[in-house]
Amino acid sequence: MSHKPLHDLSVDEFVEGITGGNRHLLSRAITLVESNRPDHESKAHAILDRCLTAGRRSIRIGITGAPGAGKSTFIESFGLELLGHGLRVAVLAIDPSSTRSGGSILGDKARMEQLSTRHEVYIRPTASSGYLGGTSPRTHETILLCEAAGYDVVIVETVGVGQSEIVVNSMVDFILLLMLPGSGDELQGIKRGIMEIADAVAITKADGERTGIAQVSKSDFESALRLLPEKHPGWVRKVLLTSSVEGTGIAEVWRNIEQFVESMKASGQLERSRREQLRLLLYTIVEDRLKREFFGRPAVASARDSIERQVLSGAMSPFSGAMALLDAARDR
Repeated sequence: MSHKPLHDLSVDEFVEGITGGNRHLLSRAITLVESNRPDHESKAHAILDRCLTAGRRSIRIGITGAPGAGKSTFIESFGLELLGHGLRVAVLAIDPSSTRSGGSILGDKARMEQLSTRHEVYIRPTASSGYLGGTSPRTHETILLCEAAGYDVVIVETVGVGQSEIVVNSMVDFILLLMLPGSGDELQGIKRGIMEIADAVAITKADGERTGIAQVSKSDFESALRLLPEKHPGWVRKVLLTSSVEGTGIAEVWRNIEQFVESMKASGQLERSRREQLRLLLYTIVEDRLKREFFGRPAVASARDSIERQVLSGAMSPFSGAMALLDAARDR
Protein backbone atom coordinates (compact mmCIF):
# COMPACT_ATOMS: atom_id res chain seq x y z
CA MET A 1 0.00 0.00 0.00
CA SER A 2 2.69 2.52 1.02
CA HIS A 3 4.54 2.17 -2.31
CA LYS A 4 1.65 3.42 -4.42
CA PRO A 5 2.15 6.81 -6.12
CA LEU A 6 1.05 9.72 -3.93
CA HIS A 7 -2.03 10.42 -6.02
CA ASP A 8 -3.15 6.79 -5.73
CA LEU A 9 -3.16 6.72 -1.93
CA SER A 10 -6.49 7.62 -0.35
CA VAL A 11 -6.90 9.83 2.69
CA ASP A 12 -8.05 6.74 4.63
CA GLU A 13 -4.87 4.89 3.71
CA PHE A 14 -2.72 7.81 4.79
CA VAL A 15 -4.51 8.23 8.12
CA GLU A 16 -4.50 4.51 8.85
CA GLY A 17 -0.78 4.34 8.10
CA ILE A 18 0.15 7.43 10.11
CA THR A 19 -1.84 6.48 13.21
CA GLY A 20 -0.50 2.94 12.88
CA GLY A 21 3.08 4.20 13.09
CA ASN A 22 4.06 3.81 9.42
CA ARG A 23 7.07 6.16 9.14
CA HIS A 24 7.13 5.98 5.35
CA LEU A 25 3.55 7.21 5.06
CA LEU A 26 4.22 9.87 7.70
CA SER A 27 7.08 11.18 5.55
CA ARG A 28 4.92 11.15 2.44
CA ALA A 29 2.13 12.99 4.25
CA ILE A 30 4.61 15.67 5.38
CA THR A 31 5.74 15.99 1.76
CA LEU A 32 2.12 16.62 0.80
CA VAL A 33 1.80 19.24 3.55
CA GLU A 34 4.94 21.02 2.31
CA SER A 35 3.82 20.98 -1.33
CA ASN A 36 2.23 24.00 -3.02
CA ARG A 37 0.38 21.90 -5.59
CA PRO A 38 -3.38 22.42 -5.20
CA ASP A 39 -4.16 18.68 -5.37
CA HIS A 40 -1.51 17.90 -2.76
CA GLU A 41 -2.73 20.72 -0.55
CA SER A 42 -6.32 19.50 -0.67
CA LYS A 43 -5.34 15.96 0.29
CA ALA A 44 -2.96 17.22 3.01
CA HIS A 45 -5.76 19.25 4.64
CA ALA A 46 -8.07 16.23 4.58
CA ILE A 47 -5.37 14.11 6.24
CA LEU A 48 -4.73 16.77 8.89
CA ASP A 49 -8.45 17.05 9.64
CA ARG A 50 -8.65 13.32 10.25
CA CYS A 51 -5.42 13.18 12.25
CA LEU A 52 -6.61 15.94 14.58
CA THR A 53 -9.59 13.80 15.54
CA ALA A 54 -7.19 11.11 16.80
CA GLY A 55 -6.76 13.32 19.87
CA ARG A 56 -3.15 12.30 20.54
CA ARG A 57 -0.92 14.70 22.47
CA SER A 58 2.84 15.02 22.68
CA ILE A 59 5.19 17.31 24.57
CA ARG A 60 6.37 19.90 22.05
CA ILE A 61 9.84 21.30 22.68
CA GLY A 62 11.52 24.08 20.72
CA ILE A 63 15.32 24.08 20.91
CA THR A 64 17.17 27.14 19.70
CA GLY A 65 20.56 28.72 20.07
CA ALA A 66 23.29 30.54 18.22
CA PRO A 67 25.24 28.67 15.54
CA GLY A 68 27.96 26.65 17.24
CA ALA A 69 25.97 26.14 20.45
CA GLY A 70 25.81 22.43 19.66
CA LYS A 71 22.09 22.07 19.00
CA SER A 72 22.33 18.82 17.03
CA THR A 73 24.81 17.27 19.49
CA PHE A 74 22.62 18.26 22.42
CA ILE A 75 19.48 16.91 20.74
CA GLU A 76 21.16 13.57 20.14
CA SER A 77 22.11 13.24 23.83
CA PHE A 78 18.72 14.53 24.92
CA GLY A 79 16.90 12.17 22.55
CA LEU A 80 18.83 9.19 23.89
CA GLU A 81 17.83 10.27 27.41
CA LEU A 82 14.17 10.30 26.37
CA LEU A 83 14.50 6.84 24.83
CA GLY A 84 15.78 5.62 28.19
CA HIS A 85 12.40 6.64 29.61
CA GLY A 86 10.58 4.56 27.01
CA LEU A 87 9.44 7.56 24.96
CA ARG A 88 9.12 7.84 21.18
CA VAL A 89 10.75 10.95 19.77
CA ALA A 90 10.29 13.01 16.59
CA VAL A 91 12.89 15.61 15.65
CA LEU A 92 12.06 18.32 13.14
CA ALA A 93 15.44 19.77 12.22
CA ILE A 94 15.09 23.05 10.34
CA ASP A 95 18.06 23.99 8.16
CA PRO A 96 18.50 27.53 6.80
CA SER A 97 17.89 27.89 3.07
CA SER A 98 20.32 29.75 0.88
CA THR A 99 19.05 33.20 -0.08
CA ARG A 100 20.69 32.74 -3.48
CA SER A 101 19.91 29.18 -4.51
CA GLY A 102 17.02 28.41 -2.16
CA GLY A 103 18.81 25.17 -1.32
CA SER A 104 19.59 23.74 2.08
CA ILE A 105 22.24 21.35 3.41
CA LEU A 106 19.79 19.28 5.51
CA GLY A 107 22.67 17.68 7.40
CA ASP A 108 21.18 17.30 10.88
CA LYS A 109 20.19 13.68 10.35
CA ALA A 110 23.79 12.83 9.50
CA ARG A 111 25.01 14.63 12.63
CA MET A 112 22.65 12.62 14.89
CA GLU A 113 24.27 9.29 14.10
CA GLN A 114 23.09 7.30 17.11
CA LEU A 115 19.61 8.76 17.24
CA SER A 116 18.93 8.25 13.54
CA THR A 117 19.42 4.47 13.82
CA ARG A 118 16.72 4.00 16.46
CA HIS A 119 13.29 2.81 15.32
CA GLU A 120 11.61 4.81 18.11
CA VAL A 121 12.94 8.03 16.58
CA TYR A 122 11.76 9.93 13.54
CA ILE A 123 14.03 12.69 12.19
CA ARG A 124 12.76 15.02 9.50
CA PRO A 125 15.26 17.55 8.12
CA THR A 126 13.39 20.45 6.51
CA ALA A 127 14.56 23.56 4.70
CA SER A 128 13.37 26.87 6.15
CA SER A 129 12.70 28.19 2.62
CA GLY A 130 13.58 31.67 3.85
CA TYR A 131 10.75 31.63 6.41
CA LEU A 132 11.38 34.23 9.11
CA GLY A 133 10.14 32.25 12.08
CA GLY A 134 13.24 30.15 12.66
CA THR A 135 11.11 27.23 11.48
CA SER A 136 9.70 26.18 8.11
CA PRO A 137 6.37 27.29 6.61
CA ARG A 138 4.66 24.00 7.51
CA THR A 139 6.29 23.16 10.84
CA HIS A 140 3.08 23.37 12.88
CA GLU A 141 1.20 21.03 10.57
CA THR A 142 4.15 18.60 10.65
CA ILE A 143 4.01 18.61 14.46
CA LEU A 144 0.33 17.64 14.30
CA LEU A 145 1.13 14.72 11.98
CA CYS A 146 3.93 13.50 14.28
CA GLU A 147 1.54 13.63 17.23
CA ALA A 148 -1.00 11.57 15.31
CA ALA A 149 1.77 9.07 14.57
CA GLY A 150 2.16 8.49 18.30
CA TYR A 151 5.42 10.29 19.08
CA ASP A 152 5.51 11.25 22.76
CA VAL A 153 7.94 14.13 22.35
CA VAL A 154 8.29 16.37 19.29
CA ILE A 155 11.49 18.43 19.18
CA VAL A 156 11.73 21.41 16.83
CA GLU A 157 15.31 22.51 16.22
CA THR A 158 15.25 26.06 14.86
CA VAL A 159 17.81 27.65 12.56
CA GLY A 160 19.42 29.97 15.15
CA VAL A 161 18.90 32.90 17.46
CA GLY A 162 17.16 36.00 16.15
CA GLN A 163 14.22 38.26 16.86
CA SER A 164 12.10 36.42 14.28
CA GLU A 165 12.53 33.11 16.09
CA ILE A 166 9.83 34.03 18.56
CA VAL A 167 7.42 32.55 15.98
CA VAL A 168 8.39 29.10 17.29
CA ASN A 169 6.67 30.09 20.53
CA SER A 170 3.33 29.80 18.73
CA MET A 171 3.72 26.06 18.11
CA VAL A 172 5.57 24.46 21.04
CA ASP A 173 4.98 24.03 24.77
CA PHE A 174 8.52 24.63 26.01
CA ILE A 175 11.44 26.60 24.56
CA LEU A 176 14.97 25.70 25.55
CA LEU A 177 17.69 28.22 24.71
CA LEU A 178 21.19 26.75 24.29
CA MET A 179 24.16 29.02 24.97
CA LEU A 180 27.91 28.48 25.06
CA PRO A 181 30.12 29.14 28.10
CA GLY A 182 31.36 32.72 28.01
CA SER A 183 28.43 33.99 25.97
CA GLY A 184 27.30 36.41 28.65
CA ASP A 185 28.44 39.34 26.51
CA GLU A 186 25.69 38.45 24.03
CA LEU A 187 22.94 39.05 26.60
CA GLN A 188 22.22 42.63 25.60
CA GLY A 189 21.69 41.59 22.01
CA ILE A 190 19.35 38.67 22.62
CA LYS A 191 17.53 39.12 25.91
CA ARG A 192 14.65 41.18 24.54
CA GLY A 193 14.01 38.57 21.86
CA ILE A 194 14.47 34.90 22.44
CA MET A 195 15.28 35.14 26.17
CA GLU A 196 11.86 36.59 26.90
CA ILE A 197 10.20 33.47 25.52
CA ALA A 198 12.74 30.90 26.75
CA ASP A 199 11.38 28.59 29.46
CA ALA A 200 14.88 27.48 30.43
CA VAL A 201 18.49 28.09 29.39
CA ALA A 202 21.06 25.33 29.02
CA ILE A 203 24.76 26.18 28.95
CA THR A 204 26.27 23.59 26.61
CA LYS A 205 29.83 22.23 26.49
CA ALA A 206 30.20 22.86 30.22
CA ASP A 207 33.11 20.47 30.64
CA GLY A 208 36.90 20.40 30.97
CA GLU A 209 38.58 23.80 30.98
CA ARG A 210 35.23 25.48 30.26
CA THR A 211 33.66 24.40 33.57
CA GLY A 212 34.66 27.57 35.41
CA ILE A 213 33.53 30.00 32.75
CA ALA A 214 30.30 28.00 32.36
CA GLN A 215 29.54 28.66 36.05
CA VAL A 216 30.09 32.39 35.47
CA SER A 217 27.79 32.30 32.43
CA LYS A 218 25.17 30.48 34.50
CA SER A 219 25.17 33.32 37.04
CA ASP A 220 24.99 35.93 34.26
CA PHE A 221 21.97 34.29 32.66
CA GLU A 222 20.21 33.76 35.98
CA SER A 223 20.58 37.48 36.71
CA ALA A 224 19.30 38.39 33.24
CA LEU A 225 16.26 36.12 33.57
CA ARG A 226 15.33 37.72 36.89
CA LEU A 227 15.15 41.11 35.15
CA LEU A 228 12.80 39.89 32.44
CA PRO A 229 9.00 39.82 32.73
CA GLU A 230 7.51 36.56 34.00
CA LYS A 231 6.46 34.38 31.07
CA HIS A 232 4.24 31.95 32.97
CA PRO A 233 2.87 32.90 36.41
CA GLY A 234 4.55 30.81 39.09
CA TRP A 235 7.18 29.27 36.81
CA VAL A 236 10.81 30.10 37.68
CA ARG A 237 13.07 29.71 34.67
CA LYS A 238 16.26 27.78 35.38
CA VAL A 239 19.75 27.89 33.89
CA LEU A 240 21.29 24.43 33.64
CA LEU A 241 24.83 23.29 32.88
CA THR A 242 25.11 20.48 30.34
CA SER A 243 27.76 18.46 28.57
CA SER A 244 26.92 16.06 25.77
CA VAL A 245 30.47 14.70 25.92
CA GLU A 246 30.27 13.82 29.62
CA GLY A 247 26.51 13.21 29.60
CA THR A 248 25.93 15.62 32.46
CA GLY A 249 22.92 17.87 32.94
CA ILE A 250 20.85 16.18 30.22
CA ALA A 251 18.61 14.30 32.67
CA GLU A 252 18.15 17.52 34.65
CA VAL A 253 16.89 19.29 31.52
CA TRP A 254 14.26 16.59 30.98
CA ARG A 255 13.17 16.72 34.65
CA ASN A 256 12.80 20.49 34.32
CA ILE A 257 10.60 20.07 31.24
CA GLU A 258 8.47 17.43 32.98
CA GLN A 259 7.98 19.75 35.95
CA PHE A 260 7.02 22.57 33.59
CA VAL A 261 4.42 20.45 31.79
CA GLU A 262 2.94 19.23 35.09
CA SER A 263 2.74 22.81 36.36
CA MET A 264 1.13 24.10 33.16
CA LYS A 265 -1.39 21.25 33.10
CA ALA A 266 -2.35 21.85 36.74
CA SER A 267 -2.97 25.55 36.13
CA GLY A 268 -4.82 24.99 32.85
CA GLN A 269 -2.23 27.08 31.01
CA LEU A 270 -1.14 24.21 28.76
CA GLU A 271 -4.65 23.75 27.38
CA ARG A 272 -5.06 27.51 26.92
CA SER A 273 -1.75 27.68 25.06
CA ARG A 274 -2.74 24.83 22.76
CA ARG A 275 -6.01 26.57 21.90
CA GLU A 276 -4.16 29.81 21.21
CA GLN A 277 -1.73 27.94 18.96
CA LEU A 278 -4.63 26.56 16.92
CA ARG A 279 -6.12 30.05 16.66
CA LEU A 280 -2.83 31.44 15.35
CA LEU A 281 -2.47 28.54 12.91
CA LEU A 282 -5.99 29.24 11.60
CA TYR A 283 -5.18 32.85 10.74
CA THR A 284 -1.68 32.05 9.48
CA ILE A 285 -3.22 29.69 6.93
CA VAL A 286 -5.86 32.29 6.00
CA GLU A 287 -3.18 34.96 5.45
CA ASP A 288 -1.06 32.57 3.39
CA ARG A 289 -3.99 31.63 1.16
CA LEU A 290 -5.06 35.26 0.71
CA LYS A 291 -1.52 36.23 -0.28
CA ARG A 292 -1.25 33.41 -2.81
CA GLU A 293 -4.67 34.13 -4.29
CA PHE A 294 -3.86 37.83 -4.49
CA PHE A 295 -0.60 37.39 -6.42
CA GLY A 296 -2.15 34.61 -8.48
CA ARG A 297 -4.75 36.94 -9.99
CA PRO A 298 -3.95 37.66 -13.68
CA ALA A 299 -4.46 41.43 -13.30
CA VAL A 300 -2.02 41.58 -10.37
CA ALA A 301 0.51 39.35 -12.13
CA SER A 302 0.45 41.52 -15.28
CA ALA A 303 0.79 44.80 -13.33
CA ARG A 304 3.34 43.57 -10.81
CA ASP A 305 6.55 43.92 -12.85
CA SER A 306 5.70 47.40 -14.09
CA ILE A 307 4.77 48.66 -10.61
CA GLU A 308 7.86 47.09 -9.08
CA ARG A 309 10.14 48.77 -11.67
CA GLN A 310 8.56 52.15 -10.94
CA VAL A 311 9.06 51.69 -7.21
CA LEU A 312 12.69 50.60 -7.62
CA SER A 313 13.45 53.52 -9.96
CA GLY A 314 11.91 56.02 -7.55
CA ALA A 315 9.11 56.98 -9.94
CA MET A 316 6.53 55.64 -7.49
CA SER A 317 6.59 55.24 -3.71
CA PRO A 318 6.14 51.77 -2.17
CA PHE A 319 2.90 53.04 -0.62
CA SER A 320 1.45 54.10 -3.97
CA GLY A 321 2.76 50.89 -5.53
CA ALA A 322 0.95 48.79 -2.95
CA MET A 323 -2.29 50.65 -3.58
CA ALA A 324 -1.84 50.22 -7.34
CA LEU A 325 -1.52 46.45 -6.89
CA LEU A 326 -4.63 46.42 -4.72
CA ASP A 327 -6.51 48.47 -7.34
CA ALA A 328 -5.42 45.96 -10.00
CA ALA A 329 -6.90 43.16 -7.93
CA ARG A 330 -10.18 45.02 -7.52
CA ASP A 331 -10.42 45.71 -11.26
CA ARG A 332 -10.07 42.06 -12.29
